[in-house]
Amino acid sequence: MIISERIFKILKDKNMSQNAFAKQVGLASSTISDWKTKKTNPSADKIMDICMVLEVTPEQLLTGKGIDEDYVEHKPKKAKAEPEISKADIRIIEDIHAMKDAQRKRLMKYMEALKQIEALEDME
Repeated sequence: MIISERIFKILKDKNMSQNAFAKQVGLASSTISDWKTKKTNPSADKIMDICMVLEVTPEQLLTGKGIDEDYVEHKPKKAKAEPEISKADIRIIEDIHAMKDAQRKRLMKYMEALKQIEALEDME
């Protein structure tokens, strides 16, 4: 649902006419009609006025939270905590850097094989 569609849904829910809404927001009635017929959205500078008249937050108007029936909240993924690097970790990295390319490639393949084996064991 786009912003203008949310506005019309709220107007309907509040039993408010487009003309009354236009007067309270300070817009021409034709502007409100254009939103409906042309499927356009209000300009950004009017969002706060619209929210005050409709008694909704900008978040609700822009995202549909609490307005759209099919609203699904998108939660940001939590950042993983940075792992602590031990002296043993540093030694392993130094050893890897000291390897020849062929040895390093073989080691990477071993690590992938170990991950696959572990995944198979977890399935049991």
